[in-house]
Amino acid sequence: MTDHGGTHSGATGDGEPTVRGHVHAGYEGVREVFARLAREQPQPTGQQLAVYRRGVRVVDLWAGPVADGDTLTGVFSVSKGAAHLVVALLVQDGVLDLDRPVAAYWPEFGAAGKDEVTLRQLLAHQAGVPGADEVFTIEELADDRLLADRLAAQAPYWKPGTAFGYHGLVIAALTGEVVRRATGRTLQDWWEQRVRRPHGVDFYLGLPEELEPRYLPVEPAVPDPDEIVPEPPRLVSIAFSTRYMPDLSVFPNFRRTRALGQGSAGGVASARGAAGAYAAVIGGLDDRPALLTADTMATFSEIHSTGIDAVGGVESRFALGFQVFDDRYPALGPDAFGHAGAAGAVAFASPSLGLAYGYVRSRFALGESADRENRLLIEEVVKSAAADQE
Repeated sequence: MTDHGGTHSGATGDGEPTVRGHVHAGYEGVREVFARLAREQPQPTGQQLAVYRRGVRVVDLWAGPVADGDTLTGVFSVSKGAAHLVVALLVQDGVLDLDRPVAAYWPEFGAAGKDEVTLRQLLAHQAGVPGADEVFTIEELADDRLLADRLAAQAPYWKPGTAFGYHGLVIAALTGEVVRRATGRTLQDWWEQRVRRPHGVDFYLGLPEELEPRYLPVEPAVPDPDEIVPEPPRLVSIAFSTRYMPDLSVFPNFRRTRALGQGSAGGVASARGAAGAYAAVIGGLDDRPALLTADTMATFSEIHSTGIDAVGGVESRFALGFQVFDDRYPALGPDAFGHAGAAGAVAFASPSLGLAYGYVRSRFALGESADRENRLLIEEVVKSAAADQE
């Protein structure tokens, strides 16, 4: 499989990256932080930042090998936020019931001791099927329907509901199959018809062929040559199919991944698109009402899983299909919800602050550097928004 797609150059040439775009008055500090972080990058990195404040785009910046603010790239697990906005809408509509067993919608899923797993537990990463014994190839990972069929028969790696572990590459295949069985339409179809198209956001779960020239391929981080990379734990190898994909950065660079719009990690977006989707969720984008009610947002941002992740072995917290960020980014309040993605992308909404935020990188960050970047940017965004309110 050699089709990596895209037409953008991955090089910026000599010199410091040029920061382009604009900010509204009062958000100049955000531009300064963004420019400093762009200068600090050890390799050419396509960075984009967009922020909406009560439906108005107040920050729109890009740097590095990014043609313009409409450049699209792979956003990895930020895709989960899009996928589960669809689930939240269908729960809000009364089509799906969080406390109904998954097998009531999808009988085959009840095999091998999973018959009592509820949709709520599935969304909270408690179902115990982050992967399959016969791990998936890259081609298979691109296809949510194939993943769902294989995982339906898989015995769980822990008793469902007793622990949680990040279903990193398969969660939206599972929740998406519930959507398909309940409605007869795919999660990707719902995203296009309920969110992307009516709100005009550049966030695709299934990138049309004609938009391929706007795609900027994801680049791997350049590792420290002296760093010793340990063998991943068994469940990490299963969950991320490391036998076939030792470098996750390649995943969205295959046209098959982008075309099928794999819901867990195959989404393609600009920062404008990622932030714009959450601006639509909390309301004000194009003067339209919020997609989700306050009650639905509260339900889906409530923490359901906390403690040691059974897959990664690290301290984690999950709401229902979303992450919450108040511990990771202290400047945010407890109501902010969204999802981070590999390479360093982050997108979320903060209903109380009226903020929707999207940060996208086309090169994987080294270590924890992307968390630092987002923390510094978010702190400045929150400070600017507070002054804007005064």
